[in-house]
Amino acid sequence: MTGTLYGVGVGPGDPELVSLKAARLIGSADVIAYHSARHGRSIARSIAAPHLRESLGGEPQFEEALVYPVTTEGTDHPGGYQAAMDEFYESAAARLAAHLEAGRDVVVLAEGDPFFYGSYMHMHKRLSPRFPAVVVPGITSVSAAAAAAGRPLVERDEVLTVLPGTLPPAELARRLASTDAAVVMKLGRTTTSVRTAFEQAGVLDDAVYVERASHPDERTAPLADVDSGPYMSLALLPGPLNREAVAPAESSAPGRVTVVGLGPGPDRWTTPEVSAALAEADDLVGYLTYVNRVPVNARQQRHASDNKVESERAAFALDLALRGRNVVVVSSGDPGVFAMASAVLEVAAEPAYKAVDVRVLPGVSAAQAVAAAAGAPLGHDFAIVSLSDRLKPWSIVESRLEALAAADMVIAIYNPASKERRHQVAAARDLLLRHRSPDTPVVIGRAVGSEQEALSVVRLGDLDPEVVDMRTLLIIGSSQTQVTARADGTPSVWTPRRYPD
Repeated sequence: MTGTLYGVGVGPGDPELVSLKAARLIGSADVIAYHSARHGRSIARSIAAPHLRESLGGEPQFEEALVYPVTTEGTDHPGGYQAAMDEFYESAAARLAAHLEAGRDVVVLAEGDPFFYGSYMHMHKRLSPRFPAVVVPGITSVSAAAAAAGRPLVERDEVLTVLPGTLPPAELARRLASTDAAVVMKLGRTTTSVRTAFEQAGVLDDAVYVERASHPDERTAPLADVDSGPYMSLALLPGPLNREAVAPAESSAPGRVTVVGLGPGPDRWTTPEVSAALAEADDLVGYLTYVNRVPVNARQQRHASDNKVESERAAFALDLALRGRNVVVVSSGDPGVFAMASAVLEVAAEPAYKAVDVRVLPGVSAAQAVAAAAGAPLGHDFAIVSLSDRLKPWSIVESRLEALAAADMVIAIYNPASKERRHQVAAARDLLLRHRSPDTPVVIGRAVGSEQEALSVVRLGDLDPEVVDMRTLLIIGSSQTQVTARADGTPSVWTPRRYPD
């Protein structure tokens, strides 16, 4: 039996506008597919993130990122732009067909509605003759934009026309002049020519510009006042019965984004400064597990997502701030140590967010917590390394471990292993043994500060990779690190502050 193809509309931007049926299918599908430009960020996936199985506490689903080879730029494809896109759609359809033939259900996420200027239709046309296909409609940007503008589009017998902004200005003007109401899609680089068309049709003063409808950074303005805008914007021409309405005012002054660390576990490790920021926030943004650690405040909105959408999460928080919201992005441990502070600052460096104030508040890191539980292994020079090769190649990890081992520094190791990554701990141990004695102390700290806390000290030569998982932090001692016994007989690990001549 083959799987079923689902084209699922996730609405225009607000995750709360996802339908119940769409949310159910997103959470139950074997495969989640979504389109994106070459930067890899998918608006549709970011909208759907709260409904993914991993966000709901289940196992991650298989994801297919369908990355466009070209968007608005030129291409060196011998057949030109359209040929490049046709080749891409054929390749993407073949990838999804492989899942369907294996009996897996595939959900293709579509921003807005799947059959309204959406990329899903290209998959549908290629796959629905071969596999069962179900289309789940979504709220369109047209509906969201009218709601944002507070302007009814059509009333009684008025006629609404939907037009692409890519039409030649003269043709666009002709169509605008011959209809009661209109929506012009796909502005972006066509904004100037669209505004010219409205002016030629004599209706520019009645037109409303709406940018990113229902997104946190939604903006409305008279079209006559707009010179440029993103692709995710449109122009509305309400019908004659509703052209007298006053256009909505511009959005409020930007708010701010504060990135905080909750500490690695118990509430007592959350600093008073972070607690105060959490209490003052309008919105909390973060990985589901971390957001759930913050007590519910009925005044606040909580925006949880899975742990693989850091850039999208950062952009979402900054977009909220552009609307005047006081946003707190929640991390575990310290936000500047393999956490959300760098992701937020990277996105905040984009010109669109230059008006947003971003602050970072420190937290107790996992390395600090494990070190304190063990004694003082970080008492002299030390370094922190992540063994994850998801964001950097393994060869870089090896070269850094090699250098640190040769420098005889204590090493705190984050992200040592996961369900999918099992070889790194053994590889790191073997590399370190080329420079350090097998008797070198290793602290294994798992879930420190929680009810599941486990702490042990072993020799480097005896380090068993099977006892290590994603909730574990390792501290590899230097040649000077000592292990002594506490009064209760448990080991105390410490590194002297002086290094021998």
